[in-house]
Amino acid sequence: MPHLVMPPRARERFARTARRLVVAVAVRVLDRLGPAALPPAVELAPAAVPAPVVAEPTLAAAPKLFAVDELPPLEVIDAAAVAFDLAGEAARAGDRGKRKARKLLDRLPDGLYGRWMVERVPSAKTTPDLEQIRADYTRAGLGEVPMRDVAPTLRVTIAVAEPMLAVAA
Repeated sequence: MPHLVMPPRARERFARTARRLVVAVAVRVLDRLGPAALPPAVELAPAAVPAPVVAEPTLAAAPKLFAVDELPPLEVIDAAAVAFDLAGEAARAGDRGKRKARKLLDRLPDGLYGRWMVERVPSAKTTPDLEQIRADYTRAGLGEVPMRDVAPTLRVTIAVAEPMLAVAA
């Protein structure tokens, strides 16, 4: 309860330190229990299946799921879920901080500001120009641009217990 009487900045530092502590503990638990508690991956022999005539879009390769008898103990799963949740919260907090700082930094002209150099450099990343690809497909009479689904997103949330319904006697 000491965080209730702290000034806002101290409260934020306290919460950040507490999150780091919980993540560190969860990681330690996973390091100790994880590899030893997890069963070895089972290699399945590929079945002889004829290749499909028309290739359908597929999702990105998903990890192999545990069989029911291979599931790790609940403590290991709980520690992994806590670490996942706290790391996600830390990432979101970091993203919020970066967006807030960018509002100011994006408006600065290139130059040296104290010990910080602000400059804009061209990116080495490229992305397909979908408008041009659509135009090329239309011009060549190829129809719609083929698209595929992306891999599903892993979402981990705390399960809330369903309220007990009163049974009328």
